[in-house]
Amino acid sequence: MTTAADSPSKDIIYIPALPSTRFYAGALALLSVLQYFVAEAAVIGAWAGQQPYSRRTGYISDLGAVGCGVFDGRDVCSPANVLMNASFVVQGIGMMVGALLLGTALLCTAARPGVRFTLAPASRVMWAAAIAARALTAAAGAGTVLVGLVPEDAGSEWHVVGAILYFAAGGLALVLLGWLWLRQTALSWPILACGVVSLGALIAGGVTGMDVPEPGTLERLMGYPITIGTAAVGLVVAQRVGRERSVRKAARAARGGQAGRRLPPGS
Repeated sequence: MTTAADSPSKDIIYIPALPSTRFYAGALALLSVLQYFVAEAAVIGAWAGQQPYSRRTGYISDLGAVGCGVFDGRDVCSPANVLMNASFVVQGIGMMVGALLLGTALLCTAARPGVRFTLAPASRVMWAAAIAARALTAAAGAGTVLVGLVPEDAGSEWHVVGAILYFAAGGLALVLLGWLWLRQTALSWPILACGVVSLGALIAGGVTGMDVPEPGTLERLMGYPITIGTAAVGLVVAQRVGRERSVRKAARAARGGQAGRRLPPGS
């Protein structure tokens, strides 16, 4: 990493128009994943199964099941399944749009104001990590879109594929971004922790086959951290873009004030 005061180099990647609407929209797209928690609460409130739905024992996908009855040994009835599946799709689209709009150079510098990225040998690893984080975020988004489009009781294995893709790719993306922003923002450690918790829960679920006393809790330890961590990434970027916008606005105002003072009296 190098500061703006350093001498120019052909290896420096200049971030074009950092306060642009594109980057701000990308940050908001990542923040939009928080709608999931609102949708989940609403769908749970509409649950019509013989037993009340419990986040501790109920699978997330049960909320998106289309039919009412016994599925895989569980009593399932979610009248608001359309809302849950739509929420999955919206969450996935938000992650994919964020990955598309937030450039690699921006992710390398977003958590550290006044910095430009240099492709020095030591920083090429950071560049690769940012590229991988974008790709993994997009893949995780595609996974949860698949989960929403193919409910668990649709008779297709693609639902499971989408869920695993979301958990695995989303957790890895957060680990990379958390590492990338270490010592640059206070949110780096929570982002990194979200990725580690999600991947740890995914491994635990794979080892146990989800045969645990509280499968709902274990599955939420896979999914919730990804949603929270992704929103935290969006917050970091939004703060950086907003700060750069404020700096440029203040600079323009200062230039305008100086120009006004240079005008001759009576002009």
